[in-house]
Amino acid sequence: MRWFLLAAALLAAYVSATDLAHKQQTINQLLYKSTEPIRSKFAELKELAKGWDPLSHKHHCSDGGHALEVLVHEVEQGNMLVKKHWFSLFNERHREEAVMLVDALLSCTDFNFFKGHAAYFREHMNEGEFVYALYVAVTHSDLTSGVILPPLYEVTPHLFTNSEVIQRAYTAKMTHTPAKLQMEFTGSQKNPEQRVAYFGEDIGMNSHHVHWHMDFPFWWQGHHIDRKGELFFWVHHQLTARFDAERLSNHLPVVDELYWNRPIEEGFAPHTTYRYGGEFPSRPDNKEFEDVDGIIKVRDLLETESRIREAIDHGYVTSKDGKAIYIDNDRGIDILGDVIESSMYTPNFQYYGALHNYAHIMLGRQADPKGKFSMPPGVMEHFETATRDPSFFRLHKYMDNIFKKHKDKLHPYTTNDLLYSNIEITDVSIDGELVTFFEDFEFNLINALDDTEQVEDVPVSTTVHRLNHKPFDYDIHFNAKYDAVATVRIFLCPKHDYNDIELSMDEYRWGCLEMDKFWVDAHYGENHLVRHAHESTVTIPDRTPFEDLIKQADEAVANDSDFPHQNYRSCGHPARLLLPKGNTKGMEFLLFVAVTSGDDAALSRPTVGEHGGAHGYCGVRGEIYPDKRPMGYPLDRHIPDDRLFDVGNIHVSTVKVYHKKH
Repeated sequence: MRWFLLAAALLAAYVSATDLAHKQQTINQLLYKSTEPIRSKFAELKELAKGWDPLSHKHHCSDGGHALEVLVHEVEQGNMLVKKHWFSLFNERHREEAVMLVDALLSCTDFNFFKGHAAYFREHMNEGEFVYALYVAVTHSDLTSGVILPPLYEVTPHLFTNSEVIQRAYTAKMTHTPAKLQMEFTGSQKNPEQRVAYFGEDIGMNSHHVHWHMDFPFWWQGHHIDRKGELFFWVHHQLTARFDAERLSNHLPVVDELYWNRPIEEGFAPHTTYRYGGEFPSRPDNKEFEDVDGIIKVRDLLETESRIREAIDHGYVTSKDGKAIYIDNDRGIDILGDVIESSMYTPNFQYYGALHNYAHIMLGRQADPKGKFSMPPGVMEHFETATRDPSFFRLHKYMDNIFKKHKDKLHPYTTNDLLYSNIEITDVSIDGELVTFFEDFEFNLINALDDTEQVEDVPVSTTVHRLNHKPFDYDIHFNAKYDAVATVRIFLCPKHDYNDIELSMDEYRWGCLEMDKFWVDAHYGENHLVRHAHESTVTIPDRTPFEDLIKQADEAVANDSDFPHQNYRSCGHPARLLLPKGNTKGMEFLLFVAVTSGDDAALSRPTVGEHGGAHGYCGVRGEIYPDKRPMGYPLDRHIPDDRLFDVGNIHVSTVKVYHKKH
């Protein structure tokens, strides 16, 4: 009997692994050359796209086929966005159509029907809507758990590549000449913002930003996502703090916030084109904000901001039925995040509006606010491209300061709040050098180029400079009075401001970068902990290239073998951007390490596994956020006196980050 059960378990594991290979292959094929008809070599998908009748499979939908009926009706009535047209999630109708497909795919109770619907609608919907919907559905569906999404910069390269490279790629295609093209960052040395373009235009960071918004869509009405509003605050706060750190290392002041009643000083020329629909609009320097006809007025944004600030002053937001929801507590930041974005979780959209979403539209339309020239949306109206524009960070500094107003209003932590008497840190050091450098990274442009099945593809790729750092480890020694689970929190904080004046703890704490957060088993007596930087729970490694995913899945299917399991989380800060760029002399930062009680953990067995990879910024898929404490604890509140942090379980030391050319 025991052998029978073992054999059954092994067979189940084998079926699961080979099943995953088939699923991966299907998703690869659905996304391959997504702007063209499904390739004939993908015979099954090609056949499904032609002969699939979605409504005949309603009984395989968890909602009885309602979402499917809505989508099919819109398609058959010709109400959908046409093919070969730009798509923007900030366009209300475009978003409605994409979400129709998301709902239909998420209602599937079996992957075979997920596949059939996806193949059918790939040929009957706008390409941008389809790609977005498929990415979101794969991210959230239990049917696709374990599937690795291809890098978006290789599926939709136009959104990550400048127009000069695309033009040269077409030349290579037309002359059938293999090419490796060098991509430069936007702008020139006359523009001070060019010094930090490597960060805003980093394709890994762009991918993190868009995937975060796929994991946590503002339109989401499905299963409840734990602390979604607080995560909106935290991930954008950290992006802004990291941008500020890069600016300081490049002899620039931290980014100033945006003001709706003042001109925006920095213009931006994206040098980027849509696959279909022309170029992304440029914005001149010192642009006065104008109302965007039919969508949002400047005065509306000012009124929205005023109402949110008033709620912070009062200590409560007002729900749509007039009730007070108090926010002067740990839960308040979550509610405020829902309000500012605003997501479907906002308690009162009618009154508090959607500051974040309308602000993106306002900034994206300033080249043609009246619609006089029928220009397509700007880079701020796409999560893939938004961080390329320096105004993105000014916008989020503006919203970050609203969040800070709320946080500063909360009671500061006392020494008793910070003290974990079981632990005394005796030493913290870094194994290895903290060194950053630039390297070339190559990615494939094959999906950027129109072609036919009759013409063989020619290899075309581009390389871009990107920031990386040498490997390093944290070496932490501490004593414990008794055995217990402990939470280790590591931050890297700016030590000096732009004028090289040393900052107090209250001044630097809002610019601290979360480097890692994890749980360990502390044992009575002396403990020695070595933590590798690449284990960070806020980062993910480089994405698997699309070509490699295709090869791995095809080989696994052909051989009836396992699909190689990898870290498949798409949301997460790039591991190579964990350290801010240093300088040749060594830029001083403060390494802040706090060891707190393991009672902070919200999940059982917190020391086992990493709980979904980059949970620090992206939570755990389908589960509660693993840390009970407010995000950023213990540096998230006003610090009236540095001496409050003179406790044995907190250690602050100075480290230097160097930058080398190679």
